[in-house]
Amino acid sequence: MKTWFITGASRGFGLGIAREALEAGDQVVATARQPGRILDALSGYGNRLLAIALDVADPSSPDVAVKQALDCFGRIDVLVNNAGYGQLGAFEEVAREDLIRQFETNVYGVFDVTRAILPTMRGQRSGHVITISSIAGISGGAGSSLYSATKHAVGGWSEALSQEVEPFGIKVTCVYPGRFRTDFLDASSVRYGSIPIDDYAELSASRKKALDDNNHLQAGDPSAFARAIFGLSRNEHAPIWLGAGSEAYRVFIKKSNALYRNAEEWKALTVSLDVVEDSK
Repeated sequence: MKTWFITGASRGFGLGIAREALEAGDQVVATARQPGRILDALSGYGNRLLAIALDVADPSSPDVAVKQALDCFGRIDVLVNNAGYGQLGAFEEVAREDLIRQFETNVYGVFDVTRAILPTMRGQRSGHVITISSIAGISGGAGSSLYSATKHAVGGWSEALSQEVEPFGIKVTCVYPGRFRTDFLDASSVRYGSIPIDDYAELSASRKKALDDNNHLQAGDPSAFARAIFGLSRNEHAPIWLGAGSEAYRVFIKKSNALYRNAEEWKALTVSLDVVEDSK
């Protein structure tokens, strides 16, 4: 039996992962800004479920929540950094305060929660940090530059972190989902730029229409996603990067091919920038 700590667990991926772990007999610390919603959605699991308040954008909140978790269960085996939202809109259309809020939630919140839990995992000499990024963290797209920046950030961080904590028996996996049939595209999970600029009007309108038209029609199955994340928690060879869904597979292949072509096309310039040692 493992003990999970899941952020953003009142709906979507977080709720699905919490349910999957509980159904398997594990213990779950499910967190959200409004933990009552977790209790409404998950019942019948007795003292194996602890639903507590956590606002990842509040830097004082993670330490309090982690202490509650440890007081209840004594250990944390799997951390799922899931809480987040999408700040969309062209870069110039997003106000600075909205930019800051996006990073506070999607990046600094991930860092603060993980920082609060890693000492416990190091002490156990075991653990698994699973962070939910996005295909936008592999390949950026017009109209989602800031969201993409946050998801690239946690991807690079995960890769480096995995090397730092591997000696302590801690695994790190960054998951890159494509579009899944959750409420991520609802107004409660996605925000658009608040500074209208005529030059971007067509881009912003077409981007919003495309996303609205795809809402709840996405190819990804949230239940399958939850099962996959649970499977990772039992896999001794869990990867550092995991694409989630057929769309993610296509994005991974397209980006890796583009990087290879770029490296070859610009090889002469790239390698010419090394110091040339004097052969004399």
